[in-house]
Amino acid sequence: MLGGPLYIAIIRFVISLAGTILLFSMMSDFKFSPQKTAVCYGCFSVGLIAMAGVWYIVDYENCVRIVAIAMYLCFAAFSVFMSSDPVFLSIYKLALTFYLLAVFLIGGIEVAVIFFHRNVWVDIIIRILLILFMAVFIDKKIKDSIRKFGDYVEHEMDRFSAAVMIISILFGIGFILNPSIKIQTPYRLFQVIINFFLTGALQLLVFRLYMHIGREKEYQKENQLMKMNQRLLERQMEILEESVEAGRKIRHDVRHHTAVIAEYARRNQNEELMQYLKEYEKETDGSIPEAICANSAVNNILSAYTRKARKEQIKVTLNVKLGRNLAIPNIDLVTILANAYENAIYGCMEVKKQSKERECFIHLMLKKKKNKLVIYCSNTCRLETEMKNGQPKPEATGGIGVFSIIKTAEKYEGEYDFKNDNGVFIFRLIMNIPIVSAI
Repeated sequence: MLGGPLYIAIIRFVISLAGTILLFSMMSDFKFSPQKTAVCYGCFSVGLIAMAGVWYIVDYENCVRIVAIAMYLCFAAFSVFMSSDPVFLSIYKLALTFYLLAVFLIGGIEVAVIFFHRNVWVDIIIRILLILFMAVFIDKKIKDSIRKFGDYVEHEMDRFSAAVMIISILFGIGFILNPSIKIQTPYRLFQVIINFFLTGALQLLVFRLYMHIGREKEYQKENQLMKMNQRLLERQMEILEESVEAGRKIRHDVRHHTAVIAEYARRNQNEELMQYLKEYEKETDGSIPEAICANSAVNNILSAYTRKARKEQIKVTLNVKLGRNLAIPNIDLVTILANAYENAIYGCMEVKKQSKERECFIHLMLKKKKNKLVIYCSNTCRLETEMKNGQPKPEATGGIGVFSIIKTAEKYEGEYDFKNDNGVFIFRLIMNIPIVSAI
Protein backbone atom coordinates (compact mmCIF):
# COMPACT_ATOMS: atom_id res chain seq x y z
CA MET A 1 0.00 0.00 0.00
CA LEU A 2 1.14 3.54 -0.72
CA GLY A 3 -0.56 5.22 2.22
CA GLY A 4 -1.69 8.84 2.03
CA PRO A 5 -4.43 11.02 3.50
CA LEU A 6 -7.80 9.56 4.47
CA TYR A 7 -9.59 10.88 1.39
CA ILE A 8 -7.00 9.19 -0.86
CA ALA A 9 -7.53 5.91 1.01
CA ILE A 10 -11.31 6.26 0.66
CA ILE A 11 -10.97 6.86 -3.10
CA ARG A 12 -8.84 3.74 -3.46
CA PHE A 13 -11.25 1.69 -1.31
CA VAL A 14 -14.18 2.82 -3.48
CA ILE A 15 -12.38 2.06 -6.76
CA SER A 16 -11.14 -1.35 -5.63
CA LEU A 17 -14.49 -2.44 -4.18
CA ALA A 18 -16.46 -1.13 -7.16
CA GLY A 19 -14.10 -2.91 -9.55
CA THR A 20 -14.40 -6.17 -7.64
CA ILE A 21 -18.20 -5.97 -7.61
CA LEU A 22 -18.28 -5.12 -11.33
CA LEU A 23 -16.03 -8.01 -12.36
CA PHE A 24 -17.83 -10.54 -10.16
CA SER A 25 -21.29 -9.43 -11.33
CA MET A 26 -20.29 -9.88 -14.98
CA MET A 27 -19.66 -13.59 -14.33
CA SER A 28 -22.47 -14.40 -11.89
CA ASP A 29 -26.23 -14.57 -11.52
CA PHE A 30 -27.99 -13.17 -8.46
CA LYS A 31 -31.03 -14.15 -6.41
CA PHE A 32 -32.72 -10.76 -6.72
CA SER A 33 -33.67 -8.33 -9.47
CA PRO A 34 -30.92 -6.06 -10.87
CA GLN A 35 -32.38 -3.05 -9.03
CA LYS A 36 -32.52 -4.82 -5.66
CA THR A 37 -29.07 -6.30 -6.19
CA ALA A 38 -27.62 -2.85 -6.95
CA VAL A 39 -29.24 -1.40 -3.81
CA CYS A 40 -27.94 -4.26 -1.64
CA TYR A 41 -24.40 -3.94 -2.97
CA GLY A 42 -24.59 -0.15 -2.61
CA CYS A 43 -25.59 -0.35 1.06
CA PHE A 44 -22.98 -3.04 1.69
CA SER A 45 -20.26 -0.96 0.02
CA VAL A 46 -21.10 2.19 2.01
CA GLY A 47 -20.97 0.27 5.28
CA LEU A 48 -17.75 -1.58 4.41
CA ILE A 49 -15.93 1.54 3.19
CA ALA A 50 -17.03 3.45 6.29
CA MET A 51 -15.60 0.73 8.55
CA ALA A 52 -12.39 0.62 6.49
CA GLY A 53 -12.08 4.41 6.83
CA VAL A 54 -12.49 4.23 10.60
CA TRP A 55 -9.93 1.43 10.72
CA TYR A 56 -7.56 3.55 8.61
CA ILE A 57 -7.79 6.39 11.17
CA VAL A 58 -7.61 4.24 14.30
CA ASP A 59 -4.92 1.72 13.28
CA TYR A 60 -3.11 2.96 10.19
CA GLU A 61 -0.28 0.40 10.20
CA ASN A 62 -2.43 -2.74 10.37
CA CYS A 63 -5.06 -1.27 8.04
CA VAL A 64 -2.50 -0.55 5.31
CA ARG A 65 -1.11 -4.07 5.66
CA ILE A 66 -4.27 -6.19 5.48
CA VAL A 67 -7.25 -4.00 4.55
CA ALA A 68 -7.40 -5.33 0.96
CA ILE A 69 -7.70 -8.97 2.05
CA ALA A 70 -10.10 -8.12 4.90
CA MET A 71 -12.42 -6.16 2.60
CA TYR A 72 -12.32 -8.94 0.03
CA LEU A 73 -13.26 -11.58 2.61
CA CYS A 74 -16.27 -9.47 3.63
CA PHE A 75 -17.18 -9.04 -0.02
CA ALA A 76 -16.84 -12.80 -0.63
CA ALA A 77 -19.13 -13.72 2.27
CA PHE A 78 -21.76 -11.20 1.15
CA SER A 79 -21.52 -12.32 -2.50
CA VAL A 80 -22.05 -15.99 -1.64
CA PHE A 81 -25.31 -14.90 0.00
CA MET A 82 -26.30 -12.72 -2.98
CA SER A 83 -25.41 -15.19 -5.73
CA SER A 84 -27.96 -17.68 -7.07
CA ASP A 85 -25.15 -20.04 -8.09
CA PRO A 86 -24.33 -23.14 -5.99
CA VAL A 87 -21.83 -22.42 -3.23
CA PHE A 88 -18.90 -24.20 -4.89
CA LEU A 89 -19.49 -22.41 -8.17
CA SER A 90 -19.71 -19.05 -6.37
CA ILE A 91 -16.45 -19.79 -4.56
CA TYR A 92 -14.75 -20.61 -7.85
CA LYS A 93 -15.92 -17.34 -9.39
CA LEU A 94 -14.80 -15.48 -6.29
CA ALA A 95 -11.36 -17.07 -6.64
CA LEU A 96 -11.18 -15.82 -10.22
CA THR A 97 -12.35 -12.37 -9.06
CA PHE A 98 -9.67 -12.47 -6.35
CA TYR A 99 -7.07 -13.07 -9.05
CA LEU A 100 -8.32 -10.09 -11.06
CA LEU A 101 -8.38 -8.00 -7.87
CA ALA A 102 -4.73 -8.88 -7.25
CA VAL A 103 -3.86 -7.91 -10.84
CA PHE A 104 -5.24 -4.37 -10.63
CA LEU A 105 -4.12 -3.82 -7.03
CA ILE A 106 -0.53 -4.98 -7.55
CA GLY A 107 -0.44 -3.54 -11.07
CA GLY A 108 -1.35 -0.07 -9.85
CA ILE A 109 1.07 -0.18 -6.91
CA GLU A 110 4.03 -1.56 -8.86
CA VAL A 111 3.65 0.93 -11.73
CA ALA A 112 3.39 3.82 -9.26
CA VAL A 113 6.41 2.63 -7.22
CA ILE A 114 8.72 1.70 -10.09
CA PHE A 115 8.00 4.43 -12.63
CA PHE A 116 6.37 7.37 -10.79
CA HIS A 117 8.06 7.60 -7.37
CA ARG A 118 5.09 6.18 -5.41
CA ASN A 119 2.57 8.68 -6.80
CA VAL A 120 -0.82 7.72 -5.36
CA TRP A 121 -2.76 9.28 -8.23
CA VAL A 122 -0.90 7.13 -10.71
CA ASP A 123 -1.88 4.08 -8.63
CA ILE A 124 -5.55 5.19 -8.74
CA ILE A 125 -5.48 5.86 -12.49
CA ILE A 126 -3.78 2.54 -13.27
CA ARG A 127 -6.36 0.66 -11.16
CA ILE A 128 -9.22 2.32 -13.03
CA LEU A 129 -7.65 1.58 -16.43
CA LEU A 130 -6.99 -2.05 -15.53
CA ILE A 131 -10.54 -2.53 -14.20
CA LEU A 132 -12.03 -1.01 -17.37
CA PHE A 133 -9.77 -3.14 -19.57
CA MET A 134 -10.75 -6.32 -17.69
CA ALA A 135 -14.46 -5.44 -17.80
CA VAL A 136 -14.39 -4.74 -21.56
CA PHE A 137 -12.37 -7.90 -22.23
CA ILE A 138 -14.73 -10.05 -20.17
CA ASP A 139 -17.83 -8.50 -21.78
CA LYS A 140 -16.57 -8.78 -25.36
CA LYS A 141 -14.59 -12.00 -25.30
CA ILE A 142 -15.24 -14.39 -22.46
CA LYS A 143 -18.47 -13.51 -20.56
CA ASP A 144 -20.59 -16.09 -22.37
CA SER A 145 -17.83 -18.68 -22.17
CA ILE A 146 -17.36 -18.08 -18.45
CA ARG A 147 -21.08 -18.49 -17.78
CA LYS A 148 -21.23 -21.69 -19.84
CA PHE A 149 -18.04 -22.83 -18.14
CA GLY A 150 -19.78 -22.20 -14.82
CA ASP A 151 -22.52 -24.63 -15.84
CA TYR A 152 -19.87 -27.21 -16.74
CA VAL A 153 -18.08 -26.72 -13.40
CA GLU A 154 -21.39 -27.01 -11.53
CA HIS A 155 -22.31 -30.32 -13.15
CA GLU A 156 -18.93 -31.94 -13.89
CA MET A 157 -16.35 -30.79 -11.34
CA ASP A 158 -16.00 -33.01 -8.28
CA ARG A 159 -15.80 -31.25 -4.93
CA PHE A 160 -12.26 -32.41 -4.14
CA SER A 161 -10.84 -31.05 -7.41
CA ALA A 162 -12.68 -27.77 -6.90
CA ALA A 163 -11.34 -27.41 -3.35
CA VAL A 164 -7.73 -28.15 -4.39
CA MET A 165 -7.90 -25.71 -7.29
CA ILE A 166 -9.43 -22.89 -5.22
CA ILE A 167 -6.95 -23.35 -2.36
CA SER A 168 -4.04 -23.31 -4.83
CA ILE A 169 -5.31 -20.07 -6.38
CA LEU A 170 -5.86 -18.41 -2.99
CA PHE A 171 -2.40 -19.44 -1.73
CA GLY A 172 -0.75 -18.13 -4.88
CA ILE A 173 -2.48 -14.76 -4.71
CA GLY A 174 -2.09 -14.64 -0.93
CA PHE A 175 1.67 -14.78 -1.43
CA ILE A 176 1.48 -11.92 -3.93
CA LEU A 177 -0.53 -9.80 -1.47
CA ASN A 178 1.67 -10.74 1.50
CA PRO A 179 1.33 -7.71 3.80
CA SER A 180 4.59 -8.43 5.68
CA ILE A 181 6.72 -7.63 2.62
CA LYS A 182 7.34 -3.88 2.40
CA ILE A 183 10.58 -3.64 0.43
CA GLN A 184 10.22 -3.58 -3.34
CA THR A 185 13.22 -5.30 -4.93
CA PRO A 186 13.82 -6.70 -8.43
CA TYR A 187 13.65 -10.18 -6.92
CA ARG A 188 10.31 -9.36 -5.26
CA LEU A 189 9.01 -8.06 -8.60
CA PHE A 190 10.21 -11.27 -10.30
CA GLN A 191 8.36 -13.35 -7.68
CA VAL A 192 5.17 -11.37 -8.24
CA ILE A 193 5.35 -11.82 -12.01
CA ILE A 194 6.01 -15.57 -11.71
CA ASN A 195 3.16 -16.03 -9.24
CA PHE A 196 0.78 -14.11 -11.46
CA PHE A 197 1.86 -16.25 -14.40
CA LEU A 198 1.49 -19.56 -12.55
CA THR A 199 -1.83 -18.64 -10.98
CA GLY A 200 -3.18 -17.37 -14.30
CA ALA A 201 -1.93 -20.52 -16.06
CA LEU A 202 -3.77 -22.64 -13.47
CA GLN A 203 -6.96 -20.71 -14.16
CA LEU A 204 -6.52 -21.12 -17.91
CA LEU A 205 -5.80 -24.85 -17.68
CA VAL A 206 -8.84 -25.48 -15.50
CA PHE A 207 -10.96 -23.36 -17.81
CA ARG A 208 -9.87 -25.28 -20.91
CA LEU A 209 -10.16 -28.65 -19.15
CA TYR A 210 -13.75 -28.18 -18.04
CA MET A 211 -14.77 -26.49 -21.27
CA HIS A 212 -13.53 -29.61 -23.03
CA ILE A 213 -15.29 -31.93 -20.56
CA GLY A 214 -18.51 -29.93 -20.81
CA ARG A 215 -18.49 -29.93 -24.60
CA GLU A 216 -17.79 -33.65 -24.61
CA LYS A 217 -20.84 -34.14 -22.39
CA GLU A 218 -22.90 -32.03 -24.78
CA TYR A 219 -21.76 -34.19 -27.69
CA GLN A 220 -22.79 -37.28 -25.72
CA LYS A 221 -26.19 -35.75 -25.02
CA GLU A 222 -26.65 -34.89 -28.68
CA ASN A 223 -25.74 -38.46 -29.52
CA GLN A 224 -28.37 -39.64 -27.04
CA LEU A 225 -30.87 -37.34 -28.68
CA MET A 226 -30.12 -38.85 -32.08
CA LYS A 227 -30.56 -42.34 -30.66
CA MET A 228 -33.88 -41.30 -29.17
CA ASN A 229 -34.97 -39.90 -32.51
CA GLN A 230 -34.03 -43.24 -34.04
CA ARG A 231 -36.28 -44.99 -31.53
CA LEU A 232 -39.11 -42.60 -32.32
CA LEU A 233 -38.71 -43.33 -36.02
CA GLU A 234 -38.76 -47.06 -35.24
CA ARG A 235 -42.03 -46.62 -33.32
CA GLN A 236 -43.48 -44.60 -36.19
CA MET A 237 -42.45 -47.34 -38.60
CA GLU A 238 -44.16 -49.89 -36.36
CA ILE A 239 -47.35 -47.83 -36.46
CA LEU A 240 -47.11 -47.54 -40.24
CA GLU A 241 -46.47 -51.27 -40.69
CA GLU A 242 -49.42 -52.10 -38.43
CA SER A 243 -51.63 -49.77 -40.49
CA VAL A 244 -50.50 -51.37 -43.74
CA GLU A 245 -51.09 -54.85 -42.33
CA ALA A 246 -54.52 -53.84 -41.04
CA GLY A 247 -55.36 -52.45 -44.51
CA ARG A 248 -54.37 -55.70 -46.16
CA LYS A 249 -56.47 -57.70 -43.71
CA ILE A 250 -59.46 -55.40 -44.29
CA ARG A 251 -59.16 -55.73 -48.08
CA HIS A 252 -58.84 -59.52 -47.77
CA ASP A 253 -61.84 -59.80 -45.44
CA VAL A 254 -63.99 -57.42 -47.47
CA ARG A 255 -63.95 -59.82 -50.42
CA HIS A 256 -65.33 -62.62 -48.26
CA HIS A 257 -67.95 -60.38 -46.62
CA THR A 258 -69.20 -58.98 -49.93
CA ALA A 259 -69.49 -62.51 -51.30
CA VAL A 260 -71.55 -63.60 -48.29
CA ILE A 261 -73.74 -60.47 -48.46
CA ALA A 262 -74.29 -60.97 -52.19
CA GLU A 263 -75.33 -64.58 -51.63
CA TYR A 264 -77.86 -63.59 -48.92
CA ALA A 265 -79.24 -60.92 -51.23
CA ARG A 266 -79.51 -63.34 -54.20
CA ARG A 267 -81.52 -65.78 -52.07
CA ASN A 268 -83.68 -63.00 -50.56
CA GLN A 269 -82.67 -64.11 -47.06
CA ASN A 270 -83.20 -60.68 -45.55
CA GLU A 271 -83.40 -61.73 -41.88
CA GLU A 272 -80.21 -63.77 -42.18
CA LEU A 273 -78.56 -60.84 -43.98
CA MET A 274 -79.50 -58.38 -41.22
CA GLN A 275 -78.21 -60.78 -38.56
CA TYR A 276 -74.93 -61.19 -40.46
CA LEU A 277 -74.54 -57.41 -40.79
CA LYS A 278 -75.07 -56.94 -37.04
CA GLU A 279 -72.41 -59.54 -36.29
CA TYR A 280 -70.06 -57.87 -38.78
CA GLU A 281 -70.65 -54.46 -37.18
CA LYS A 282 -69.95 -55.90 -33.73
CA GLU A 283 -66.72 -57.51 -34.95
CA THR A 284 -65.65 -54.28 -36.65
CA ASP A 285 -66.26 -52.22 -33.49
CA GLY A 286 -64.15 -54.63 -31.47
CA SER A 287 -61.18 -54.26 -33.82
CA ILE A 288 -61.12 -50.46 -33.71
CA PRO A 289 -57.87 -49.26 -32.10
CA GLU A 290 -58.08 -47.81 -28.59
CA ALA A 291 -58.78 -44.08 -28.66
CA ILE A 292 -56.58 -42.58 -25.95
CA CYS A 293 -57.10 -38.91 -26.75
CA ALA A 294 -58.25 -36.59 -29.52
CA ASN A 295 -54.73 -35.51 -30.48
CA SER A 296 -53.74 -37.92 -33.25
CA ALA A 297 -49.96 -37.62 -32.82
CA VAL A 298 -50.12 -38.21 -29.07
CA ASN A 299 -52.71 -40.96 -29.55
CA ASN A 300 -50.50 -42.81 -32.04
CA ILE A 301 -47.30 -42.66 -30.01
CA LEU A 302 -49.05 -43.65 -26.78
CA SER A 303 -50.82 -46.51 -28.55
CA ALA A 304 -47.53 -47.82 -29.91
CA TYR A 305 -45.77 -47.72 -26.54
CA THR A 306 -48.81 -49.12 -24.70
CA ARG A 307 -48.84 -52.14 -27.02
CA LYS A 308 -45.11 -52.58 -26.43
CA ALA A 309 -45.57 -52.37 -22.64
CA ARG A 310 -48.44 -54.87 -22.59
CA LYS A 311 -46.41 -57.29 -24.70
CA GLU A 312 -43.86 -57.18 -21.87
CA GLN A 313 -46.70 -57.95 -19.40
CA ILE A 314 -46.55 -54.50 -17.85
CA LYS A 315 -49.80 -53.15 -16.42
CA VAL A 316 -50.56 -49.79 -18.04
CA THR A 317 -52.95 -47.13 -16.75
CA LEU A 318 -53.54 -44.07 -18.92
CA ASN A 319 -55.31 -40.89 -17.86
CA VAL A 320 -55.00 -38.59 -20.85
CA LYS A 321 -57.25 -35.58 -21.41
CA LEU A 322 -55.95 -33.62 -24.35
CA GLY A 323 -57.75 -31.80 -27.13
CA ARG A 324 -57.15 -32.09 -30.82
CA ASN A 325 -55.32 -28.78 -31.17
CA LEU A 326 -52.69 -27.59 -28.72
CA ALA A 327 -50.34 -24.62 -29.06
CA ILE A 328 -47.40 -26.88 -28.23
CA PRO A 329 -46.11 -28.48 -31.47
CA ASN A 330 -46.75 -32.20 -31.76
CA ILE A 331 -43.04 -32.94 -32.21
CA ASP A 332 -42.31 -31.51 -28.73
CA LEU A 333 -45.21 -33.39 -27.13
CA VAL A 334 -44.13 -36.63 -28.75
CA THR A 335 -40.50 -36.07 -27.67
CA ILE A 336 -41.45 -35.73 -24.00
CA LEU A 337 -44.04 -38.52 -23.93
CA ALA A 338 -42.01 -40.99 -25.96
CA ASN A 339 -38.93 -40.47 -23.82
CA ALA A 340 -40.88 -40.75 -20.56
CA TYR A 341 -42.73 -43.86 -21.75
CA GLU A 342 -39.56 -45.45 -23.17
CA ASN A 343 -37.71 -44.89 -19.90
CA ALA A 344 -40.65 -46.26 -17.91
CA ILE A 345 -40.70 -49.45 -20.01
CA TYR A 346 -36.94 -49.79 -19.63
CA GLY A 347 -37.22 -49.39 -15.85
CA CYS A 348 -39.90 -52.10 -15.65
CA MET A 349 -37.89 -54.50 -17.80
CA GLU A 350 -34.85 -54.00 -15.56
CA VAL A 351 -37.03 -54.92 -12.56
CA LYS A 352 -38.20 -58.08 -14.34
CA LYS A 353 -34.57 -59.09 -14.90
CA GLN A 354 -33.89 -58.63 -11.21
CA SER A 355 -37.07 -60.16 -9.78
CA LYS A 356 -39.87 -61.84 -11.72
CA GLU A 357 -42.14 -61.78 -8.66
CA ARG A 358 -42.56 -57.99 -8.61
CA GLU A 359 -45.57 -56.69 -10.49
CA CYS A 360 -44.59 -53.98 -12.94
CA PHE A 361 -46.83 -51.07 -13.82
CA ILE A 362 -46.81 -47.76 -15.64
CA HIS A 363 -49.21 -44.93 -14.82
CA LEU A 364 -49.23 -42.00 -17.24
CA MET A 365 -51.32 -38.87 -16.72
CA LEU A 366 -51.51 -36.00 -19.19
CA LYS A 367 -53.86 -33.05 -18.67
CA LYS A 368 -54.31 -29.45 -19.69
CA LYS A 369 -55.13 -27.05 -16.85
CA LYS A 370 -55.76 -23.50 -18.03
CA ASN A 371 -52.51 -22.41 -19.69
CA LYS A 372 -50.47 -25.27 -18.20
CA LEU A 373 -49.74 -28.76 -19.43
CA VAL A 374 -49.31 -31.30 -16.63
CA ILE A 375 -47.52 -34.60 -17.21
CA TYR A 376 -47.12 -37.30 -14.55
CA CYS A 377 -45.52 -40.67 -15.15
CA SER A 378 -44.79 -43.30 -12.51
CA ASN A 379 -43.42 -46.79 -13.02
CA THR A 380 -41.87 -49.69 -11.17
CA CYS A 381 -38.10 -49.35 -10.89
CA ARG A 382 -35.21 -50.89 -9.03
CA LEU A 383 -34.96 -49.93 -5.38
CA GLU A 384 -31.32 -48.97 -5.87
CA THR A 385 -32.01 -46.60 -8.76
CA GLU A 386 -29.78 -43.59 -8.00
CA MET A 387 -30.15 -39.90 -8.76
CA LYS A 388 -27.48 -37.36 -9.63
CA ASN A 389 -28.12 -33.61 -9.60
CA GLY A 390 -31.84 -34.28 -9.34
CA GLN A 391 -31.84 -36.55 -12.41
CA PRO A 392 -31.70 -40.33 -12.82
CA LYS A 393 -28.30 -41.70 -13.73
CA PRO A 394 -28.02 -42.85 -17.38
CA GLU A 395 -27.96 -46.52 -16.42
CA ALA A 396 -31.43 -46.10 -14.88
CA THR A 397 -32.96 -45.02 -18.20
CA GLY A 398 -30.86 -46.88 -20.71
CA GLY A 399 -28.74 -43.76 -21.23
CA ILE A 400 -31.37 -42.01 -23.34
CA GLY A 401 -34.27 -39.68 -22.80
CA VAL A 402 -33.82 -37.44 -19.78
CA PHE A 403 -31.77 -34.84 -21.67
CA SER A 404 -34.43 -34.64 -24.39
CA ILE A 405 -37.20 -34.19 -21.81
CA ILE A 406 -35.32 -31.43 -19.99
CA LYS A 407 -34.31 -29.64 -23.16
CA THR A 408 -37.89 -29.60 -24.46
CA ALA A 409 -39.38 -28.66 -21.06
CA GLU A 410 -37.03 -25.69 -20.65
CA LYS A 411 -38.13 -24.47 -24.06
CA TYR A 412 -41.57 -23.81 -22.49
CA GLU A 413 -40.26 -22.64 -19.08
CA GLY A 414 -41.25 -25.97 -17.59
CA GLU A 415 -40.67 -27.14 -14.04
CA TYR A 416 -39.81 -30.81 -13.61
CA ASP A 417 -38.52 -33.28 -11.08
CA PHE A 418 -37.50 -36.94 -10.91
CA LYS A 419 -37.42 -39.16 -7.86
CA ASN A 420 -37.28 -42.77 -6.73
CA ASP A 421 -40.01 -43.30 -4.16
CA ASN A 422 -39.07 -46.66 -2.65
CA GLY A 423 -39.03 -48.57 -5.93
CA VAL A 424 -41.46 -46.36 -7.84
CA PHE A 425 -39.85 -43.90 -10.23
CA ILE A 426 -41.83 -40.66 -10.55
CA PHE A 427 -41.47 -38.02 -13.23
CA ARG A 428 -43.49 -34.79 -12.99
CA LEU A 429 -43.58 -31.88 -15.39
CA ILE A 430 -45.58 -28.65 -15.58
CA MET A 431 -44.93 -26.38 -18.54
CA ASN A 432 -46.53 -23.33 -20.06
CA ILE A 433 -48.74 -23.58 -23.12
CA PRO A 434 -47.87 -20.74 -25.51
CA ILE A 435 -50.60 -18.19 -26.06
CA VAL A 436 -51.53 -18.04 -29.72
CA SER A 437 -52.58 -14.53 -30.64
CA ALA A 438 -55.54 -14.17 -32.95
CA ILE A 439 -54.76 -12.58 -36.31
